[in-house]
Amino acid sequence: MPRWKELPASLDQRVSQFVVQLRRLKDRSGLSLAALAAKTSYSRSSWERYLNGRQLPPRGAVEELARVCGADPARLLVLHEIAEEAWPSAASAASASLATSAASGTSPTPASPPDAVGLQEARRRLWLYVAAVAVLVVALAAALLAARPWKDDDAQPKADAPSAVGSPSPFVFVQGRSRPCRVERRGGELWAGYSPTRTVLMDLKSSGWEVLEAQCLLKYHGFDPGLTDGSFGPRSKAAAERFQKAKGLVVDGIVGPDTWKELRR
Repeated sequence: MPRWKELPASLDQRVSQFVVQLRRLKDRSGLSLAALAAKTSYSRSSWERYLNGRQLPPRGAVEELARVCGADPARLLVLHEIAEEAWPSAASAASASLATSAASGTSPTPASPPDAVGLQEARRRLWLYVAAVAVLVVALAAALLAARPWKDDDAQPKADAPSAVGSPSPFVFVQGRSRPCRVERRGGELWAGYSPTRTVLMDLKSSGWEVLEAQCLLKYHGFDPGLTDGSFGPRSKAAAERFQKAKGLVVDGIVGPDTWKELRR
């Protein structure tokens, strides 16, 4: 069994425990550092740094060591995560130790460049992160374009309302959005500009341009339907019932031909 160098006293205890487990696994395998380098993607000098506590091995090196030694990597990976959390403080302490060595005239071992495999893994993770951020930005931009929260309904009144001539545009209900109501009289009848209907039946859960037309007319007559959003909910039904009662109609909250006739007056 090789005689290991004593680990630096500056290492965090969690890092030391992790390195000790790596050493024990390597010793049980009977492999030399050269043999270990030959069977893994990491050089002999890298394994020397890892096993002497001078550099925290990457996750891939831990997994390859476990594979080569015929061990379950799960426990080692848990210890690696714990050591990784403690490593910054250990690195700071190691830097202090290097400064002390320099002051005493000794020559500290120069830091070695990171392994090529480690750099490739870091680049791969960076590209994955950049790609994920790009996808998120595109999705957010698409959602903003669809919702158009900056659009001012009053500045552009009824831009998406159905045209008086030709086929009406599809109605899209937007939760919490109240559309503008500008009621005017045309040909002796009131019209809000959303639907010319005089016969469509509407009750709870109805939605569409006809509902929006009725809500605007109810509001014009002084019977508040709540949000003028094109959805016939409880407040709209209650407003219709009050309107029907005031006009001497059957009070059922259902907007039909008789109620439309009064709304248009």
